[in-house]
Amino acid sequence: MSQSVFSAFDHQMMVKAIELAKQGIYTTAPNPNVGCVITLDQEIIGQGAHLKAGEPHAEVHALRLAGERAKGATAYVTLEPCSHYGRTPPCAEALIKAQVARVVCAMQDPNPQVAGRGITMLREAGIQVDVGLLEQDAIALNPGFIKRMKTGMPFVQLKLASSIDGKTSLANGKSQWITGPNARQDVQHYRAKAGAVLSTSKTVLDDDASLNVRWHDLPSSVQAQYSESQLRQPIRVILDRQNQLNSNKALKLFNTEGECLFVRTISHAGESDMIAALNDKQQFDLPTLLQQLASEHNINHIWVEAGASLAASMIEQALVDELIVYIAPKLMGTDGRGLTQITGLTEMDQAIDLNITDLRMVGSDIRVTATIKTKK
Repeated sequence: MSQSVFSAFDHQMMVKAIELAKQGIYTTAPNPNVGCVITLDQEIIGQGAHLKAGEPHAEVHALRLAGERAKGATAYVTLEPCSHYGRTPPCAEALIKAQVARVVCAMQDPNPQVAGRGITMLREAGIQVDVGLLEQDAIALNPGFIKRMKTGMPFVQLKLASSIDGKTSLANGKSQWITGPNARQDVQHYRAKAGAVLSTSKTVLDDDASLNVRWHDLPSSVQAQYSESQLRQPIRVILDRQNQLNSNKALKLFNTEGECLFVRTISHAGESDMIAALNDKQQFDLPTLLQQLASEHNINHIWVEAGASLAASMIEQALVDELIVYIAPKLMGTDGRGLTQITGLTEMDQAIDLNITDLRMVGSDIRVTATIKTKK
């Protein structure tokens, strides 16, 4: 449908719905972030956002505020209203019962259980439905949910940090701290948005990494919206092929809040283990592992924090959707350890090209956001 059918007021209301949807970016997983605004005679009479799985959807919050005035109103929703019974009743049904006259959806739901059915329900009830207003902005709200629904795979962000000469540690292995406190706080924001943090037993042992979200390091706007007890901790998924970790070790990982899932070749009694297959190189089969995390644990979005070896494997196997690279204003010398263990490149056309989508200062460090260009 052409964007020309949408008025300036329609655009204003969908922008507001998108902003409302952002209220749930730290809490809704595995559900998508959704916002809704209901208007009558160009007056907002109801609004809401989905904040947590199992709790009312955005449309329900907005309809409750609108009350009887919802009859004949227009509802602006960032995602097609659901049509199936899950943990909550279908929102399409609630909009029909409220007798709204028009529904404007930013995008169709990629969930196969919905995928146009909500739109059909509304239209069959005589409600005008217009789809596609600010669609790209709506897609940007839920990259993980959309990818999992369409491909069965999670959205993967790989975090890297290095000196300006591309080193992640000194030759003796010392690496704390390359980046400054602002960059380390920035990482908390990304962890909090993810459904899982993926790392390795080597990283846990070398750095005594907790890999959870520290509420006091989150932006003040987040702290104002959520108490520490309300914060959703991502699952910490630890690749432990050599079975080096156990809960008897005095590591931060076992003494901080958040669920741990250990990926191993054999199970340890009393621990949450996921037995994963090895490939012909006797390494974990990463594509299958990511697919399992998406299908068995409903993980939309994975944040990867690990060393050069796992980073190389993820990149080489085209499993990374986005790179987040922090570059510190330091020179650490030619004998320091490199950013990744990508080897065997002999021609420039073999180099991995990046598309930089964002570049900004975070404290004294530079944060580069990039995607990997596909070879033609």
